[in-house]
Amino acid sequence: MKIVIPMAGWGTRMRPHTWSKPKPLVSVAGKTSLEHLMDMFKTLPDPENAEFIFIVGPYLGELQVPAFIKENYPNLKAHFVVQHEMKGQSHALWLSREYLTGPMIMCFSDTLMETDFSFLNKEEADGVAWVMPVEDPRRFGVAELGTDGWVKRFIEKPQSMDNNLVVVGCYYFKSSEQVLAAIDDQMKRGVMLKNEYFMTDAISIMIEGGAKVRTQNISTWLDTGTIEATLDTNKVLLEKIGSQVGKFEGSNVEIIEPVAIHASAKISNSKIGPFASIGANCKIENSQIAESIIEPDCEIKDAALNHSLIGKQAKIKGRGDGHVMQLNIGDTSSVEL
Repeated sequence: MKIVIPMAGWGTRMRPHTWSKPKPLVSVAGKTSLEHLMDMFKTLPDPENAEFIFIVGPYLGELQVPAFIKENYPNLKAHFVVQHEMKGQSHALWLSREYLTGPMIMCFSDTLMETDFSFLNKEEADGVAWVMPVEDPRRFGVAELGTDGWVKRFIEKPQSMDNNLVVVGCYYFKSSEQVLAAIDDQMKRGVMLKNEYFMTDAISIMIEGGAKVRTQNISTWLDTGTIEATLDTNKVLLEKIGSQVGKFEGSNVEIIEPVAIHASAKISNSKIGPFASIGANCKIENSQIAESIIEPDCEIKDAALNHSLIGKQAKIKGRGDGHVMQLNIGDTSSVEL
């Protein structure tokens, strides 16, 4: 099984954090969102023989993602493809064509969902699209089903709210060659939206050619594409998996669960939680932190933080008066009040 993970976008909705790192390397609930995504694939049929293709952006992506994978997944069979032009999802997959044969999964890097991939071992459809009903489908792609239950077509960013069966950004294809042929056709036809080639259009072309594509419903879909969504996902994951508290160095620390605290953190005279994630080597003194993500190597003193996302190696010095702040600051930033 080939697993393609496109992650080349600029991550503009995650600024300022994505000025210094790719979006999948932003932390949530105790580890990077990329690590949470990789955990999803543990249920693959024969996971040891899965082959991963990471489609990364130039500069930050091509520098940081391969190094991260090699350090954290040294035995993973992985390839890295750089998408220099942001021409969309289908274009990203087309760039990785030299590595693609046989069955494959394409899953976008900010799609975290609850699913079990083991059923793919006996899957007979040509394609499977994971879907979930949402209240307002207009900023997503939706699957339109025929009376026979098969997907009739996909509609990208529909104007109507009649069909709310949203595709969440994960697809299975029995044949890589079949979807690549559809993408070739899509590019020849110039089927684009806002100068990008979308996968929903490529799959609609597959269906026109006789492919049988079905949907797989899920009930939990978590997004890490914006600051707000990442903080919400942090809460949901901590609630689901419970506290992960290492044997950190601490004195006079009140913990309100659920929280994630790395074992290398140093915390004193502070209240942590609920829904706080504290990264490796953080130093926290005389502070309160709730509903926030504190990335590794931060120093926080005399501050009360809520609903905040603090980048790596940031330094925050508050007034110590208990006034609660909401901050969104990137790596190596410094705030002193």
